[in-house]
Amino acid sequence: MEVRLLEKSKDGKKLSFMLTKATPSYANTLRRLIINRVPTLAMEDIEIKSNNSVLYDEVLAHRLGLIPLTTDLSSYNHKSNCNCKGEGCAQCEVKLTLKASGPGIVKASSIKSQDPKIKPVYSETPIVSLQKDQDIELVATAVIGTGKEHSKWSPGHAWFTYKPNIKINDKSKKFEEVKDLYPPQIFNNGKIDKNLINTPELIDACEGVCDEVLKVEYDDTSFIFHLESWGNLSPNEIVTTAINTLNNTVDDFAKKAKEL
Repeated sequence: MEVRLLEKSKDGKKLSFMLTKATPSYANTLRRLIINRVPTLAMEDIEIKSNNSVLYDEVLAHRLGLIPLTTDLSSYNHKSNCNCKGEGCAQCEVKLTLKASGPGIVKASSIKSQDPKIKPVYSETPIVSLQKDQDIELVATAVIGTGKEHSKWSPGHAWFTYKPNIKINDKSKKFEEVKDLYPPQIFNNGKIDKNLINTPELIDACEGVCDEVLKVEYDDTSFIFHLESWGNLSPNEIVTTAINTLNNTVDDFAKKAKEL
Protein backbone atom coordinates (compact mmCIF):
# COMPACT_ATOMS: atom_id res chain seq x y z
CA MET A 1 0.00 0.00 0.00
CA GLU A 2 1.28 3.46 -0.93
CA VAL A 3 0.06 6.98 -0.14
CA ARG A 4 0.83 10.06 -2.23
CA LEU A 5 -0.23 13.64 -1.50
CA LEU A 6 -2.19 15.24 -4.34
CA GLU A 7 -3.37 18.59 -3.03
CA LYS A 8 -3.51 20.61 0.17
CA SER A 9 -5.51 23.81 0.64
CA LYS A 10 -3.83 27.03 1.71
CA ASP A 11 -5.77 27.16 4.99
CA GLY A 12 -4.64 23.63 5.81
CA LYS A 13 -8.16 22.25 6.30
CA LYS A 14 -8.56 20.29 3.05
CA LEU A 15 -6.43 17.45 1.79
CA SER A 16 -6.46 15.08 -1.18
CA PHE A 17 -4.26 12.02 -1.44
CA MET A 18 -3.87 8.90 -3.56
CA LEU A 19 -4.11 5.51 -1.88
CA THR A 20 -2.75 2.71 -4.11
CA LYS A 21 -2.32 -1.06 -3.86
CA ALA A 22 -5.29 -1.25 -1.50
CA THR A 23 -8.77 -2.79 -1.54
CA PRO A 24 -12.22 -1.15 -1.52
CA SER A 25 -12.90 -2.62 1.93
CA TYR A 26 -9.74 -1.05 3.37
CA ALA A 27 -10.49 2.32 1.76
CA ASN A 28 -14.04 2.34 3.10
CA THR A 29 -12.86 1.27 6.57
CA LEU A 30 -10.40 4.17 6.61
CA ARG A 31 -13.16 6.57 5.53
CA ARG A 32 -15.48 5.39 8.30
CA LEU A 33 -12.75 5.57 10.93
CA ILE A 34 -11.97 9.16 9.95
CA ILE A 35 -15.59 10.17 10.42
CA ASN A 36 -16.53 8.04 13.43
CA ARG A 37 -13.48 7.01 15.43
CA VAL A 38 -11.07 9.97 15.50
CA PRO A 39 -11.57 11.71 18.89
CA THR A 40 -12.04 15.46 19.33
CA LEU A 41 -13.16 17.85 22.05
CA ALA A 42 -16.71 19.22 22.14
CA MET A 43 -18.89 20.86 24.76
CA GLU A 44 -21.00 18.20 26.46
CA ASP A 45 -22.37 19.46 29.80
CA ILE A 46 -23.76 23.01 29.89
CA GLU A 47 -24.62 24.69 33.21
CA ILE A 48 -26.77 27.70 32.34
CA LYS A 49 -26.81 30.22 35.16
CA SER A 50 -28.75 32.91 33.32
CA ASN A 51 -30.56 33.02 29.98
CA ASN A 52 -33.38 35.39 29.08
CA SER A 53 -32.60 35.39 25.35
CA VAL A 54 -35.03 34.23 22.67
CA LEU A 55 -33.42 30.77 22.68
CA TYR A 56 -34.55 28.03 25.04
CA ASP A 57 -31.80 26.58 27.23
CA GLU A 58 -31.86 23.33 25.23
CA VAL A 59 -31.39 25.13 21.91
CA LEU A 60 -28.57 27.26 23.29
CA ALA A 61 -26.82 24.17 24.67
CA HIS A 62 -27.24 22.36 21.34
CA ARG A 63 -25.65 25.23 19.45
CA LEU A 64 -22.71 25.34 21.81
CA GLY A 65 -22.13 21.61 21.46
CA LEU A 66 -21.82 21.93 17.68
CA ILE A 67 -19.11 24.63 17.82
CA PRO A 68 -15.81 23.00 16.73
CA LEU A 69 -13.05 23.30 19.33
CA THR A 70 -9.32 23.06 18.73
CA THR A 71 -8.19 19.73 20.14
CA ASP A 72 -4.93 18.60 21.72
CA LEU A 73 -5.00 14.80 21.75
CA SER A 74 -1.66 14.63 23.59
CA SER A 75 -3.11 16.44 26.63
CA TYR A 76 -6.63 15.02 26.95
CA ASN A 77 -8.04 11.49 27.24
CA HIS A 78 -11.46 10.00 26.79
CA LYS A 79 -13.09 9.71 30.22
CA SER A 80 -13.28 5.95 29.88
CA ASN A 81 -9.47 5.80 29.57
CA CYS A 82 -8.61 8.45 32.17
CA ASN A 83 -6.92 7.79 35.49
CA CYS A 84 -9.81 9.55 37.25
CA LYS A 85 -12.10 6.71 36.10
CA GLY A 86 -14.59 9.11 34.55
CA GLU A 87 -15.04 11.42 37.54
CA GLY A 88 -13.60 14.37 35.64
CA CYS A 89 -10.16 15.93 35.88
CA ALA A 90 -7.77 18.21 34.00
CA GLN A 91 -6.74 15.32 31.76
CA CYS A 92 -10.20 14.48 30.43
CA GLU A 93 -12.21 17.70 30.52
CA VAL A 94 -11.83 21.46 30.12
CA LYS A 95 -14.10 24.22 31.40
CA LEU A 96 -15.30 27.08 29.19
CA THR A 97 -17.34 30.08 30.27
CA LEU A 98 -19.61 32.48 28.43
CA LYS A 99 -21.01 35.70 29.85
CA ALA A 100 -22.57 38.35 27.63
CA SER A 101 -25.17 41.13 27.71
CA GLY A 102 -27.19 42.79 24.95
CA PRO A 103 -27.72 44.45 22.68
CA GLY A 104 -25.62 42.62 20.10
CA ILE A 105 -24.78 39.28 18.60
CA VAL A 106 -22.88 36.92 20.87
CA LYS A 107 -20.12 35.17 18.93
CA ALA A 108 -17.84 32.25 19.70
CA SER A 109 -15.01 34.68 20.43
CA SER A 110 -16.81 35.53 23.70
CA ILE A 111 -16.21 32.00 25.00
CA LYS A 112 -13.35 31.88 27.49
CA SER A 113 -11.42 28.67 28.10
CA GLN A 114 -9.38 27.60 31.10
CA ASP A 115 -6.90 26.11 28.60
CA PRO A 116 -5.61 28.65 26.03
CA LYS A 117 -4.99 25.80 23.54
CA ILE A 118 -8.68 24.83 23.58
CA LYS A 119 -10.90 27.42 21.91
CA PRO A 120 -13.54 27.74 19.18
CA VAL A 121 -12.06 27.14 15.74
CA TYR A 122 -14.16 29.88 14.13
CA SER A 123 -14.32 32.92 16.39
CA GLU A 124 -17.00 34.64 14.29
CA THR A 125 -19.55 31.84 14.72
CA PRO A 126 -22.83 33.51 15.89
CA ILE A 127 -24.44 31.95 18.94
CA VAL A 128 -27.40 34.17 19.86
CA SER A 129 -28.68 37.68 19.28
CA LEU A 130 -29.34 39.58 22.50
CA GLN A 131 -31.60 42.59 22.82
CA LYS A 132 -31.35 45.32 25.44
CA ASP A 133 -31.58 43.98 29.00
CA GLN A 134 -31.03 40.40 27.80
CA ASP A 135 -28.05 38.37 28.98
CA ILE A 136 -26.62 34.86 29.17
CA GLU A 137 -24.17 33.30 31.58
CA LEU A 138 -23.04 29.68 31.53
CA VAL A 139 -20.26 27.22 32.20
CA ALA A 140 -19.57 24.47 29.69
CA THR A 141 -17.54 21.30 30.10
CA ALA A 142 -15.80 19.99 26.99
CA VAL A 143 -14.79 16.32 26.84
CA ILE A 144 -13.22 13.94 24.36
CA GLY A 145 -15.60 11.90 22.22
CA THR A 146 -15.98 10.35 18.77
CA GLY A 147 -18.42 10.70 15.90
CA LYS A 148 -19.73 7.24 16.75
CA GLU A 149 -21.16 8.75 19.96
CA HIS A 150 -22.44 12.01 18.41
CA SER A 151 -21.73 13.91 15.21
CA LYS A 152 -20.48 16.94 17.17
CA TRP A 153 -17.28 14.96 17.85
CA SER A 154 -16.69 14.08 14.21
CA PRO A 155 -13.47 15.82 13.03
CA GLY A 156 -14.51 16.31 9.43
CA HIS A 157 -15.84 14.76 6.26
CA ALA A 158 -14.06 12.20 4.09
CA TRP A 159 -14.94 10.52 0.83
CA PHE A 160 -13.09 8.70 -1.95
CA THR A 161 -13.42 7.79 -5.59
CA TYR A 162 -11.73 5.11 -7.64
CA LYS A 163 -8.76 6.38 -9.63
CA PRO A 164 -10.01 7.13 -13.15
CA ASN A 165 -8.12 6.11 -16.29
CA ILE A 166 -9.18 8.49 -19.05
CA LYS A 167 -8.67 7.58 -22.70
CA ILE A 168 -9.19 10.29 -25.34
CA ASN A 169 -9.53 9.93 -29.11
CA ASP A 170 -9.71 13.42 -30.62
CA LYS A 171 -9.40 11.93 -34.08
CA SER A 172 -12.69 10.08 -33.81
CA LYS A 173 -15.21 10.87 -36.53
CA LYS A 174 -17.75 11.62 -33.81
CA PHE A 175 -15.59 14.27 -32.13
CA GLU A 176 -17.10 17.25 -33.98
CA GLU A 177 -20.57 15.82 -33.45
CA VAL A 178 -20.36 15.49 -29.65
CA LYS A 179 -17.72 18.00 -28.53
CA ASP A 180 -20.34 20.56 -27.51
CA LEU A 181 -21.76 18.02 -25.03
CA TYR A 182 -18.55 18.14 -22.96
CA PRO A 183 -17.71 20.82 -20.35
CA PRO A 184 -15.90 23.73 -22.06
CA GLN A 185 -13.22 23.88 -19.32
CA ILE A 186 -11.67 20.55 -20.41
CA PHE A 187 -10.62 21.91 -23.82
CA ASN A 188 -7.21 23.32 -24.69
CA ASN A 189 -6.77 24.82 -28.17
CA GLY A 190 -9.87 23.03 -29.37
CA LYS A 191 -8.76 19.62 -28.15
CA ILE A 192 -9.72 17.72 -25.00
CA ASP A 193 -6.91 17.84 -22.43
CA LYS A 194 -7.25 14.99 -19.92
CA ASN A 195 -5.08 16.92 -17.45
CA LEU A 196 -7.93 19.43 -17.20
CA ILE A 197 -10.40 16.70 -16.20
CA ASN A 198 -9.20 16.93 -12.62
CA THR A 199 -12.30 16.94 -10.43
CA PRO A 200 -14.98 14.31 -9.71
CA GLU A 201 -17.59 16.68 -11.12
CA LEU A 202 -15.81 17.00 -14.47
CA ILE A 203 -15.22 13.24 -14.66
CA ASP A 204 -18.92 12.58 -14.06
CA ALA A 205 -19.84 15.16 -16.72
CA CYS A 206 -17.59 13.48 -19.29
CA GLU A 207 -18.37 9.85 -18.54
CA GLY A 208 -20.87 8.19 -20.84
CA VAL A 209 -21.19 11.02 -23.38
CA CYS A 210 -19.39 9.10 -26.12
CA ASP A 211 -16.99 6.27 -25.32
CA GLU A 212 -15.51 6.49 -28.80
CA VAL A 213 -14.25 10.01 -28.03
CA LEU A 214 -13.64 9.85 -24.29
CA LYS A 215 -13.78 6.71 -22.17
CA VAL A 216 -13.43 6.56 -18.39
CA GLU A 217 -12.32 3.35 -16.70
CA TYR A 218 -11.62 2.86 -12.99
CA ASP A 219 -8.86 1.13 -11.07
CA ASP A 220 -10.34 -0.74 -8.10
CA THR A 221 -6.96 -0.89 -6.33
CA SER A 222 -6.30 2.86 -6.34
CA PHE A 223 -8.38 5.50 -4.58
CA ILE A 224 -8.43 9.29 -4.48
CA PHE A 225 -9.31 10.46 -0.98
CA HIS A 226 -10.73 13.88 -0.19
CA LEU A 227 -10.72 15.06 3.42
CA GLU A 228 -12.18 18.27 4.83
CA SER A 229 -11.41 19.01 8.48
CA TRP A 230 -13.81 21.07 10.61
CA GLY A 231 -10.68 22.57 12.22
CA ASN A 232 -10.52 20.57 15.45
CA LEU A 233 -7.49 18.69 14.10
CA SER A 234 -5.32 19.05 11.01
CA PRO A 235 -6.00 16.65 8.13
CA ASN A 236 -2.63 14.99 8.80
CA GLU A 237 -3.58 14.35 12.43
CA ILE A 238 -6.95 12.96 11.39
CA VAL A 239 -5.54 10.47 8.87
CA THR A 240 -2.69 9.40 11.17
CA THR A 241 -5.06 8.88 14.11
CA ALA A 242 -7.50 6.90 11.95
CA ILE A 243 -4.73 4.58 10.69
CA ASN A 244 -3.37 4.08 14.23
CA THR A 245 -6.89 3.26 15.43
CA LEU A 246 -7.28 0.68 12.67
CA ASN A 247 -3.91 -0.92 13.44
CA ASN A 248 -4.63 -1.04 17.17
CA THR A 249 -8.05 -2.57 16.57
CA VAL A 250 -6.58 -5.27 14.32
CA ASP A 251 -3.81 -6.02 16.83
CA ASP A 252 -6.34 -6.27 19.65
CA PHE A 253 -8.53 -8.60 17.59
CA ALA A 254 -5.56 -10.81 16.74
CA LYS A 255 -4.56 -10.99 20.40
CA LYS A 256 -8.06 -12.01 21.49
CA ALA A 257 -8.32 -14.52 18.65
CA LYS A 258 -5.22 -16.30 19.95
CA GLU A 259 -6.86 -16.66 23.34
CA LEU A 260 -9.82 -18.59 21.93
